[in-house]
Amino acid sequence: MSNIVLLNSAAHQELKVITERGAAYGDALWFTPTFPLEFRSVQAQYPIFFHKEQQTGRLQPVALFGFKHQENLFLQHKNWQHSYIPLSILRLPFLIGQQTVREDGVEQQQRVIHLDLEHPRISKEQGEALFLPFGGNSPYLEQVAGMLETLHFGLQDSQQFVNQLLELELLESFTLDVQLDDGTKHQMVGFYTINEDKLKGLSAHTLEALHQRGYLQAIYMALASQSNIRQLLRLKNLLSQQAAG
Repeated sequence: MSNIVLLNSAAHQELKVITERGAAYGDALWFTPTFPLEFRSVQAQYPIFFHKEQQTGRLQPVALFGFKHQENLFLQHKNWQHSYIPLSILRLPFLIGQQTVREDGVEQQQRVIHLDLEHPRISKEQGEALFLPFGGNSPYLEQVAGMLETLHFGLQDSQQFVNQLLELELLESFTLDVQLDDGTKHQMVGFYTINEDKLKGLSAHTLEALHQRGYLQAIYMALASQSNIRQLLRLKNLLSQQAAG
């Protein structure tokens, strides 16, 4: 159960964050949210699809790591097998929040850092320190702050990106049926992809508008990333063979 609090140096001076990768630290995820400004890094290693949240019905782009719940095929031997890890995972156990502050008699919203005290990465014995011994943020915490800022604006832009795709009717649902070498089958449902035929039918004016916002490049990166499904299948087959002995 989560226990999310506002980070402050007085109460959390002794806390550290474990940065090792592993299922015990919450890395056993089969997908995670991503955003257009991150697509360049993500698409080189992971398939990018769009997933509909069950509770809200909202669509969001995601990087795919496996074919079923709690399956991260890149998480092996207590290590993440690719050099790039999406920011929505790297930021844990931190979250960005809003706090009302008063400056010159005017109330303003200010972004602040929260953390989950119950997250398995929180420790007092090992990991990266959050604060320097004699006060001030540690270099690690400064890095986290920058990461959260990027993620905050990236996810805002991501929703605008999805809204644009929906307005142009470019998203379509699909079901991915996967059969492994041993005959095992997996079916992925609840995911969406970009309809390439409708993309080709867009007017020059619409394509230019997408290009000006950086969305046209994001669209093509998402489409190109889907060739990484082959890598996921290769990893899945390899791990299945190893498990079978």
